[in-house]
Amino acid sequence: MAYSHKQTEKEHAFQRLAKDLKEGTIGPVVALFGREQYLVHWSSQQIAEQFIHPACRDMDLSVLEEDRITIDAIKEACETFTMMSQKRIVLVKDFPLLSGGRMKGFSESQEAELAEYVKEIPESCILIFTAESADKRKKLYKAISDRGQAYDFEALSEKALRSFVEKRFKAAGKVTKPSIINEFIQSSGYFHKESDYTLYNLENDIRKIIAYSEGPEIVLSDVLSTVSGNLETSVFAMLDAISIGRKDEAYMLLHSLLNAGENLYMILSLIASQFETILEVKEMLEEGHNQKQMQGILKIHEFRIKKALSFSGRYSVGQLKKILTKVYEIDRHIKNGLLDQHLALELFIAQV
Repeated sequence: MAYSHKQTEKEHAFQRLAKDLKEGTIGPVVALFGREQYLVHWSSQQIAEQFIHPACRDMDLSVLEEDRITIDAIKEACETFTMMSQKRIVLVKDFPLLSGGRMKGFSESQEAELAEYVKEIPESCILIFTAESADKRKKLYKAISDRGQAYDFEALSEKALRSFVEKRFKAAGKVTKPSIINEFIQSSGYFHKESDYTLYNLENDIRKIIAYSEGPEIVLSDVLSTVSGNLETSVFAMLDAISIGRKDEAYMLLHSLLNAGENLYMILSLIASQFETILEVKEMLEEGHNQKQMQGILKIHEFRIKKALSFSGRYSVGQLKKILTKVYEIDRHIKNGLLDQHLALELFIAQV
């Protein structure tokens, strides 16, 4: 059963911040936090560039971190007059209290005092707090949200990530096909559930690809030669090869994983997990669910659902159930000592 569904792109925090900057509604207090610390850093720079005169940056930008963060230091920095800038910027970096943690030199009464002070920050100043996360139950977070803005920088959507990659290739004078960008994103592991791969890692890989590529166009070999990817991506590539009849390629990928020291039980677990997802997606597709509904039910990223959808057309529900039964049997036989570990996976590839 075919399906079509046009997703409405959720506005990301970096888009909301850019809009607020354009409209001049930023401040006087801002919280920047979330998984994408790359965007936290980018946002603090954008705010500073918007309001501070370049010639007065050293005087009108105060950065407080670690032992320099005290209630008195924050107040003094916020209440210092600006020189030629529109606003004075006070950046409190990696602030534990925003995340709900404790901090040496900050008592509970001082934390409460800071939450109250947030309500009285001079209009001539923008006070920025950054952190890995935010405890939204705390008085400080509530005070920031009431007086200013809080931006949670989650992982980018597939569309936004593609744009991120394209812009950086273009800035380096490189061009490439959409299919190559797709391969890069898949190889990076950005959307894998257990991955801690962020935009910092992605930008580093982009630099490596640009440095490796020789001509003006980035080709597939540039990506494959520079991005190591992760185990889940490699297992998906192996299953992809199996599903289209390229078993020699699947054997090569398997031996490459084993030679690299990857845990056989982890490989087998990921094979089972991938086929379970493909089966769930296949069954929901036949029941008439669209992609957004699948995402809501399975609680996994849209990128993984799209990948599973691409596999689902190659198998029937019955075939997928038989494959999963085979995977479970192999796992049991290995643990019981009835099959050699490496031979078991080779047999799996041969029989699927």
